[in-house]
Amino acid sequence: MARAKLWTKDFIVGIGLNLSMSMVFYLLMTSMAGYAVARFSAGEAAAGFASSAFVLGAVVARVITGKYLDFIGRRRLLIITMAVSVLASLAYLVADSLTVLIGLRIVHGIAFGAGNTAIMTAIQSIIPAPRRGEGTGYFGTATTLSTALGPYLGVVLPREFDFAMLFLASAFMSVIALLACILIRLPAQEISDYQRRTKWHLKLATLVDRDGLRIGSVMLLAGTAYAAALVFLAGYAAEHGVAPAASLFFVAFAVASLVARLFVGRLQDTLGDNAVIFPVFACDIAGNILLALWPTMPGIVLAGVLIGLGFGSLMPCLQAITVKSVPMNRVPVATASFFLLLDAGSGVGPVILGALYPLTGGSGMFLVCAGLVVAAIGVYIGVHGHRRGGRPGEEFLA
Repeated sequence: MARAKLWTKDFIVGIGLNLSMSMVFYLLMTSMAGYAVARFSAGEAAAGFASSAFVLGAVVARVITGKYLDFIGRRRLLIITMAVSVLASLAYLVADSLTVLIGLRIVHGIAFGAGNTAIMTAIQSIIPAPRRGEGTGYFGTATTLSTALGPYLGVVLPREFDFAMLFLASAFMSVIALLACILIRLPAQEISDYQRRTKWHLKLATLVDRDGLRIGSVMLLAGTAYAAALVFLAGYAAEHGVAPAASLFFVAFAVASLVARLFVGRLQDTLGDNAVIFPVFACDIAGNILLALWPTMPGIVLAGVLIGLGFGSLMPCLQAITVKSVPMNRVPVATASFFLLLDAGSGVGPVILGALYPLTGGSGMFLVCAGLVVAAIGVYIGVHGHRRGGRPGEEFLA
């Protein structure tokens, strides 16, 4: 029997769209707090909110988008949200107050959250079901690449040019994403009778999906642990006299993630979920322990490799499980619910861990992060892993 075709024109365009969209996120998240301080003399809390307001908008958008995505149309929503992203990127150039900047960040976050939910959902209708894990892994390489390129450009462009160049780069990437939205062709989605009956029912059960939340709860814990590296690693490395190691950590993370995603998804489709997920967790735990106990140049770089193999592989693997666990008409809500908890971990986690930092120090905080990943294993076993080993083709049982 012929193997289902994965590398179609629309799948490749979708990867390009994901890369462009993710680049905008990481370009601006890296530098927005610094811009708020430099341009508007914002205090630490206000500058932090100027950055995280984007995540706030994204969270709100994910809740609503999951329910109404198929009513609006996946491709139509992608075009609308990327057009808004172009305008928002250009509007940063003329924002004349911190309040306007924060408002723009919320609007931009809403556009990103809606657009990201749409493409993460839509790509699953392009990937053949027997190659779900493999295709999701390949698709996620775009996000992984953006985690290295986005922060790098977010630092270099304002330093070598100015913040205006940063916003123009964001607008340029948004234009590329918009063109990809126009080029991509997505299968038509039929709206189920249940979706029609509950269209205007804004109950919790119609806005979020139980299975998406259950698998997403694993990402909540693991994402919180990774967010600690994003936020605190630079200062932690500087404390130990190896400041350049922080940037090398993220390069190592991106390279390891890219390599892993070339084969992890295929192994998941072939061997089953547990055969991949547990080694991935082990790598993530080992990387956090290494950060805690060996904060040297080789230790931090090796930790980047391990966490790249671990957390970098975990997201596409769990997303594939989420999609397999629900009927196709629930994929938009399930996907939104999954990423909602990932966003929550990324946004709220650093605040909680930051409060612990003075008590634990950097080493103690990364040991706490290793503990969070251990807790994520327990949650995974409870919500999915214990079900006959997560063998290929198993349905997620309610």
